[in-house]
Amino acid sequence: MSLFKKKNTKYTSPPVPPPPVEDVYNQSNGVDNNNGAQKSQLVFHCQQAQGSPLGLISGFSNVKELYQKIAECYDFPPEDILFCTLNTHKVDMKKLLGGQIGLEDFIFAHRKGRPKEIEIVKTEDALGLTITDNGAGYSFIKRIKEGSIVSRIQHIEVGDHIERLEGESMVGKRHYEVAKLLKEIPKGTTFTIRLVEPLKSGFGSIGPKSGSARSSKKQNYGSGKETLRFKANGQATIENEHDEKSKAGIEKINELLESFMGINDSELATQMWDLAEGKTNSMQLAEAIDNSDLQEFGFTDEFIIELWGAITDARSGRLS
Repeated sequence: MSLFKKKNTKYTSPPVPPPPVEDVYNQSNGVDNNNGAQKSQLVFHCQQAQGSPLGLISGFSNVKELYQKIAECYDFPPEDILFCTLNTHKVDMKKLLGGQIGLEDFIFAHRKGRPKEIEIVKTEDALGLTITDNGAGYSFIKRIKEGSIVSRIQHIEVGDHIERLEGESMVGKRHYEVAKLLKEIPKGTTFTIRLVEPLKSGFGSIGPKSGSARSSKKQNYGSGKETLRFKANGQATIENEHDEKSKAGIEKINELLESFMGINDSELATQMWDLAEGKTNSMQLAEAIDNSDLQEFGFTDEFIIELWGAITDARSGRLS
């Protein structure tokens, strides 16, 4: 079609002016801000933990979508991702990506590496494992207790994905389901576990460097005091970070989850902390849990009492 038209002598109404172009920060991305009136286009830097070029990702509102975006960026299946860490390429469980990402965080994706099958004799009631999951169907080892059965097995490491247990697939199960199955194995039993370790790099020099592109587009990242938080309903919101009392309370709740259930889940601990807001006693908290999606965990009365104690200690500043 020609860009130039013949002059028309007939009267035509003036053209309707086009709508104003939206600023890039208000374009739809499935990420609501605090009041839900606007949506934000957030851009994050990412890299494969074993080494890769720098990638830029955006347009995700939950962990599965995040994995999909990383996979598209590097052209591999999203099922290859075991978990992600923030601001380090190392298998550092303290830096594990859970239900939230700081707006200036650098994301490292840890991909599937070598599978390994290990035969274990359960000589004690507890194996000494703390298990978490990636929010997308993969459970993996977050901590190994010193002096435990597993700590004496050389080939089992933190970060290993628990793929199969006695031939049964563990893919798609939540961490507490896998922990329950391991706990129910009778003492004295010999069983086989299939693990998949994270892909290892041949060098340790990768990662965000000072003066990198990360600082050149700082307007895309925010102040560092805000967090992109993934909600259970599939939405993501930008929220301010928890204060020190809240952080201490969430950490203590996570310790209780590990002690009572053998799982480590900062997202679950945060959900419990938020659920306790406005509650004045353990009965109100128990009722709130029973009326939420947390009721499927079947928490005992003893756990609820310990949970409420941790919450009241944190509120009063005794944990800070």
